[in-house]
Parts: sequence; C-alpha cells; structure tokens
Amino acid sequence: MSADIRSHESAGRTAPSARRRPVQQRSQERYGRILDACARLLDEVGATALTTKEVAQRAQVPIGTLYQFFAGKEDLLAALAGRNLDRYLQRLDARLTAEAPVDPAAFTDLAVEEFVAMKRTVPGFGQVDFGLAGPVVPTGVRDDLHLLDAGVDNNTAVALRLQALGGEVFRAGDPATVTLTLRVALEAADAVLKLAFRGDPNGDPTLIAECKRLVRGYLAHQPPAD
Repeated sequence: MSADIRSHESAGRTAPSARRRPVQQRSQERYGRILDACARLLDEVGATALTTKEVAQRAQVPIGTLYQFFAGKEDLLAALAGRNLDRYLQRLDARLTAEAPVDPAAFTDLAVEEFVAMKRTVPGFGQVDFGLAGPVVPTGVRDDLHLLDAGVDNNTAVALRLQALGGEVFRAGDPATVTLTLRVALEAADAVLKLAFRGDPNGDPTLIAECKRLVRGYLAHQPPAD
C-alpha cells in the first residue's frame, strides 16, 4: 500500500508569511516544543483566545524565537495542521499496510477510525485537525481555508494526499474526478464527525458508524475505471 505521502514541510503551504524551517537539532526541538505548547493551549483556551505570547511562554522560549519560525498566529496554526496531517497519514499508512484494503469501503473504515482515534487522543486536535475545526475564524487568521496549502483549500489538499496514499484502491480513470470525489467525501465526513463529537468527547459511536456508512455508500458510486 506504499504510496507518495509527501510531508507537509516539502509539499505544503507556500504563503508569503512562512518563516524558515528548522535544520539544526536544537532548532527542531524548539520548533516541536512550540507546536506541542500550541496544541495543549488550544485544548485549554480554544483557537480564538490563543495568542503567540502564551504559546511562547508555555513552550519556555522567547517570543523572538517563536517568530523566527512562525510569522504569526495563522502560520503557527497552519504548521500544527500540517503536522497533524502528516501524522495522520503515517498512522493510516501503517493500517493500510497491515490490513491491505482492496476497495474504497474498506479504506474508508480505516481512514475514519484513525481520524477518530486522533480526535480522542491528540492534544489540540479538537480545535485544529487539518484546518480550523470550529465555526469561528480567530483574530489573526486571514485565510482559514488554505492553512495546508496556499494553492488549494484544506480538504482538497487532504484529498490529494489520501488519493496518493490509497493508490490502487481508487481505480477511477480520471484522477481529477477521484480528487473531487474524495473532497466531497471529506466534507460529508467532517460534518457528521463534528456532530458526533459535539456532545461526546469520545464521539457518539452511532454517528461514527453512520459516517462510515455515508462515505462508503458515496464512494461506491465513483466512476468506473477506463
């Protein structure tokens, strides 16, 4: 099931606000510590109240160090979303390798299960998964729909990565059609899973099952291969 699951760092967002990527080990550790602090604070105060000053304090780095890596709040949240997507794809790739699904329905079950697992366990994921999870765009974020990639919206960026990861599972003749199909599936799944977690921190199991059923049914009607 191995496929091109390019990292966000090498293939993602190219917004003008982006700062330098860390190279040295010490800088990489600080960078990761800042993102970890951001994730924990998101659980405590939410995306709207989050500030770069508080993130720097929680990460125990000078605010100037934070700004060496991130131009501002939007850039910080974008980096966290990108890291979340990278980790999600790595987890999903491991499941795909172990279980070798042969059709979109089986792929869907694994994809939803890994997303739900991260929703339950990964700090900050309830506020920022692969984009902003809440309905309110925080101050300091100008373009919440393009946090992962400046060229396409968040769900299209995720769809492209899933399409590459799924490989032979998606056999439609037109790659653009597959991308569109996955994008629509993501929009539908996102809506149902938000409902599932709205009143239950672990996710309503009935609604999670309905999410799988909804997406499986939709993907089953994708165009046949040429």
